[in-house]
Amino acid sequence: MSVEQALERLLALADSAPIREHEQVCLADAEGRVLARELVATLDLPPWPNSAMDGYALRLADWQNEPLVVSQRIFAGHAPTPLEPGTCARIFTGAPMPAGADCVEMQENTEVLADQRVRFTQPLRVGQNIRPQGQETRAGEHVLAAGTRLGPIELGLAASLGCAELTVVRRVRVALLSTGDELVEPGLPLGPGQIYNSNRRLLAAWLQRLGCDVVDVGILADDLQKTRECLGRLVDVDLILSTGGVSVGEADYLGIALREEGELGLWKLGIKPGKPLTFGHYRGVPVVGLPGNPASTLVTFGLLTRPYLLRRQGVQDVTPLQFAVPAGFEWPKAGGRREYLRGRIEQGQARIYKNQSSGVLRSAAWAEGLVEVREGQTLVPGDMLQFIPLSELLG
Repeated sequence: MSVEQALERLLALADSAPIREHEQVCLADAEGRVLARELVATLDLPPWPNSAMDGYALRLADWQNEPLVVSQRIFAGHAPTPLEPGTCARIFTGAPMPAGADCVEMQENTEVLADQRVRFTQPLRVGQNIRPQGQETRAGEHVLAAGTRLGPIELGLAASLGCAELTVVRRVRVALLSTGDELVEPGLPLGPGQIYNSNRRLLAAWLQRLGCDVVDVGILADDLQKTRECLGRLVDVDLILSTGGVSVGEADYLGIALREEGELGLWKLGIKPGKPLTFGHYRGVPVVGLPGNPASTLVTFGLLTRPYLLRRQGVQDVTPLQFAVPAGFEWPKAGGRREYLRGRIEQGQARIYKNQSSGVLRSAAWAEGLVEVREGQTLVPGDMLQFIPLSELLG
C-alpha cells in the first residue's frame, strides 16, 4: 500500500469518528487546541481611525505650506477633542484621530520652531499614516474557521477581538502502550537481551504536543491474561496506540487479546522505514499498531498517525509543509518503497545522516527533517527532492 493510499484510508476513518464534544477554555489554556466553532468578530478592528506614526495630525485643507500651531496632544488610550481649524495635534502611535483631521505626518518630516509651531517639510496627502476603522476586521466577519489549530498568533488575534474564552474540541484520549519482555524503562538495570523503551517517551511527548490526553499504560508483559485485564480498563479512550506492531506471531499476546473482541488488519506499506502498520478496532475503539524500531515509529507516526489524530479533532489541512531542495548526496540504487531519510539542509542542499538504519534514533536527533526519495528514484547531487521539516511534524 502506498503512503497516499494509507493516509487516505486513515483520514476516511478519522472523518467517520470525529470528536464531537466541545469545551470552553480560557485563552491561556487554548495553546495547541482545535477551534470547534468559527471565530466571528464582534467589533471593528481597529474600532476607530488611529495614527500609524508618532507625529502630527492635521486637516490637509488647512495647510497652506505655513507652520501650524499645536492645539492638543493625543496619547494612545486617551480620547481627543475635535481638531481646531487651522491647527495640528501632536499625536502618538495608536492614538485615536481627532474629528476633523485627515492626515498624519511622521515627526521625522517636521520641524518644531521656536514659537512651538510646526513646519511640515514634505508633501502631504489625505489619509497618509492613518489606520482606518475596520482595517483588519469588521464586526460580523468570519476571522478563524472551525478546525483551526490555535497557536500564539491565533490566540493573539482572538485577544485583539476581546475574546477571553474559546470553544475548542475536547482533547483526544490516547492509550499508549508498549509490549514485550525485552523492554525496560530508563533508570532500571538491563537484563540479558533487554533494551530501554525509547518509543514510550518519544510518543508521549509528541502526543502531548498534538493536544492529546495520554493514558500511559506502560509496558505490557508477555502474558495473555494480564494483557486482557489491561485492555479491559481502556473503556473511555479514543485510540489505542501500541508500538512493536500487532502481528500474528504466537508470542504476540496483544494481537491475540485485541482480536478476541475486535478486528485488526495488517497493512504492508510501501514505506521505509516502517513497512508494517496495524489498524483495527477493539470494542469499538480504534487501534493503531506502529512498528517497533525507533526511526520506523517516528516516520509512521509523523506521516500517518499524526494527521489521523488531527483530523479526528476537525483539522482539515493536515498535510505538513514541505519544499523542494537539491540533493547533496548520491542515491545510486532505486528502491521499491518510498524512503524517508533523516537529513538536514547544509549550504542549500539536503544532506543525510550516515546511518539510516530503522533502529537508529540518533539520526533523527541530528536531522532537521525527512528527505523523501520516491519509489524507483535514483539521485545525483543537484537533483531536486522534497524536504519535510521535523518542526512541522512535531508541532
